[in-house]
Amino acid sequence: MKKQTFIRIATVAIAGAAATPIAAANLTLYCSAQEEWCQLMARGFEDATGINVDMTRKSSGETFAQVKAEEANPKGDVWWGGTGDPHLQAAEEELTEPYVSPMREQLHPWAIAQATSAGDRTIGIYSGALGYGYNTDLLAAENLSEPSCWKDLLKPEFKGHVQMANPNSSGTAYTTLATMVQLFGEDEGFEFMKGLHANINQYTKSGSAPIKAAALGETTIGIVFMHDAVAQAVAGFPITVVAPCEGTGYEIGSMSIIKGARNLDEAKQFYDWALSVEAQNLALQVNAFQVPSNIGAETSDKAPDLSSIKLIDYDFKKYGSSDERKRLLEKWDNEVSVLPQ
Repeated sequence: MKKQTFIRIATVAIAGAAATPIAAANLTLYCSAQEEWCQLMARGFEDATGINVDMTRKSSGETFAQVKAEEANPKGDVWWGGTGDPHLQAAEEELTEPYVSPMREQLHPWAIAQATSAGDRTIGIYSGALGYGYNTDLLAAENLSEPSCWKDLLKPEFKGHVQMANPNSSGTAYTTLATMVQLFGEDEGFEFMKGLHANINQYTKSGSAPIKAAALGETTIGIVFMHDAVAQAVAGFPITVVAPCEGTGYEIGSMSIIKGARNLDEAKQFYDWALSVEAQNLALQVNAFQVPSNIGAETSDKAPDLSSIKLIDYDFKKYGSSDERKRLLEKWDNEVSVLPQ
């Protein structure tokens, strides 16, 4: 072969190799926080890393069910947000991957405790207290008394005026069920849920939907995490936020890497980034009023002050366990949801 021919062939080969596209890095994100926050986290990570994010938003109960259904052929990489109980159940059932982030030392003790209790298969990303909000205009129009306690919601005058999510699909509603059992004891807690059922006008799929309905005047009272009620009040709706007088439970919103993740390296990058001050401060842009897990991240001055709320000693390990969660949900299905309204 002539020298110039060899050079020509080699040049063409190099040019062809240069034209071959390099596969882009990707991440499949399952998100269980509010839609705007999920979108902001996805786009923020793309901007920070150049990694493409395919995000799906579902409630935490729905996401747990999806992760479990996909166990043999995982399609997601990271599950971010939503109450910690289903994350803990996923950890117990080994549906998620152990990972110790180098960001861990920057977190509040409660976030690290969440990780420790789950064998490092999940970690706390924010915290928030359970409560409810009511539409002051509707309350006045219906001449209803102002509720300030959980048991106020059982009054006959509130029949058809209360909305909450279904605990099978919503982490918020499961936290409500587990809170009543811990606050009043199991027998009285289930009696409370039965009495509440008589006043419920709808069980929604999403945990934040009841307070959005209250804001729009579609229901008077919505049982939610208090930060979701604050968000509606800040948006200008006539919502009053209530920390119930008897005390209340709280959530540790969590994040987990899905076992068998197809994009494990990218999942770890997201995990580390999501624990950073930069990522957690994004919450302020979408009026997410939870308390962030990074000690250096900003908490809005409008966020509920957890130190001033009577919080129960919520047993995350017990009520996030697979057996206990299944037992309580089955009992609610059989003893509460079937009752007439």
